[in-house]
Amino acid sequence: MKQLLLRNFTFNPKDDILSGLTVALALVPEAVAFAFVAGVDPLVGLYGAFMMGIVTAIAGGRPGMISGATGAMAVVMVHLIQQGNEFGASLAEPVQNLGLQWLFITLLFVGGIQVLAGVLRLGKFVRLIPHPVMMGFVNGLAIVIFLSQLGMFTTVVDGESQWLSGAELWKMIALVALTMGIMFFLPKLTKKIPAALTAIVVVAALVILGNLDVSTVGSFIREGGGEGLKGGLPSFQSGIFDVLYTLEGNWDLILSTAFVLAAVGLIESLMTLNLIDEMTQTRGSGNRECAAQGAANVLNGLFGGMGGCAMIGQSIINVSSGGRGRLSGIVAALALLSFILFGSGLIEQIPIAALVGVMFMVVIGTFAWSSFRVIRKIPLSDAFVLVLVSAITVWKDLAVAVIAGVIVSALVFAWKNALMIRARKRLKEDGTKVYEIWGPLFFGSVQTFNSKFDLKSDPAQVEIDFMESRIADHSGIEAIKGLVNRYKQAGKELRLTHLSPDCIHLLLKAEPGLDSLIERSIDDPRYYVVTDTVDAEV
Repeated sequence: MKQLLLRNFTFNPKDDILSGLTVALALVPEAVAFAFVAGVDPLVGLYGAFMMGIVTAIAGGRPGMISGATGAMAVVMVHLIQQGNEFGASLAEPVQNLGLQWLFITLLFVGGIQVLAGVLRLGKFVRLIPHPVMMGFVNGLAIVIFLSQLGMFTTVVDGESQWLSGAELWKMIALVALTMGIMFFLPKLTKKIPAALTAIVVVAALVILGNLDVSTVGSFIREGGGEGLKGGLPSFQSGIFDVLYTLEGNWDLILSTAFVLAAVGLIESLMTLNLIDEMTQTRGSGNRECAAQGAANVLNGLFGGMGGCAMIGQSIINVSSGGRGRLSGIVAALALLSFILFGSGLIEQIPIAALVGVMFMVVIGTFAWSSFRVIRKIPLSDAFVLVLVSAITVWKDLAVAVIAGVIVSALVFAWKNALMIRARKRLKEDGTKVYEIWGPLFFGSVQTFNSKFDLKSDPAQVEIDFMESRIADHSGIEAIKGLVNRYKQAGKELRLTHLSPDCIHLLLKAEPGLDSLIERSIDDPRYYVVTDTVDAEV
């Protein structure tokens, strides 16, 4: 047991430490940018990234996966914070930054919901996500990451954002290309050092020693209205208990936002876990990840972070750089905190171009290029789902895209199965007519099932053989009940044969009166093979 825990903690200390440092450097502009999106101070975003990172690295369900402040959740927070600030300004005794206090309170509920999801073992539902949804998700995500980096090719002039031009643009492109070149060619020479960290260090040294005038982490923060990276340790937010009186009449906003944030966070985290599982050919625990995400968000609410969830881009950077153990996530979180406490001056000198280059390589590695090859070889419905999920991820957000993809896939599956039900008809020597049903009986196939029977022409004795069929839901039960009643009213006897034990249990639980119509004395050896298999599966 001890050996297993140690293996989960770290695969390779050197790789975990170096990849963790790489991730920490890339986390800085991401956390700052998402803080600006949400409308909070950059330090709130950085604290959020630290607390999410450290808790999920230690207690999460996927060693090597990175969590922090994310854009998907930041977008949801905007309305809550704006409403809180407006409400605070309208009070007889105005409360400044009330929106931020409301966010911290909301995160307590977000964390509680996510912990509950872990306790109730809802993480297993990630298995219901079809492969086309997964491919569409990673493609859409790659496009979103790419588009988010384009904002780094702008500058603020007289309070307005403008695209870089002339020498500034070419310097930016050259440094991005250099970063990508190092990350592409270095692994071909040696894999002993992480390419991403090497690229960042080389490009940063070139800019600092060459005294090049380019956008840096420090200038990026100041352009967004922040004062810098330097700060202290996160502190307990006792102020949230002083503003509870402002929530009277606003609980609906708090709770609705909490449920949306919890859902977005869980979906993105579980999708990331699934993706990293595929990349590493290992399996994480979705339920444990749900609980860890929740605990981290509660900690954010209590100690002044903006909350978050798993970060797909950073997780891919970590795994690609060799970070497979929990140590990599712990190092990333502690390094980020160290930057805030001690290394702000040095980190602020890192050129944005180096971090953009790293993220561009993440885009290339994330995008499922094989989808172009397989899209003509897979069913049209799967191809549609793939494109739909990609488009909605870019247009709306990840949670909506995944939910839409799963719903469309489920409807397509239900429609196809609804068309599969068949009825073979034969007569026994004693004149009994047998309907041999093939295919599942559920809400989608009920109408077709009912159309197979010829009540007027059928003899007095009729059997329905369920050897090749199963009753799946309440609609199927009602279809059987309705059929029994129609034959009874016509003065004819209907028998049900070859029902599996679980189907019998389902029917009798809903309608005990059907017991007399179920034939249990079966002499067909195929029946026992089928029911034994079903029992084993159940």
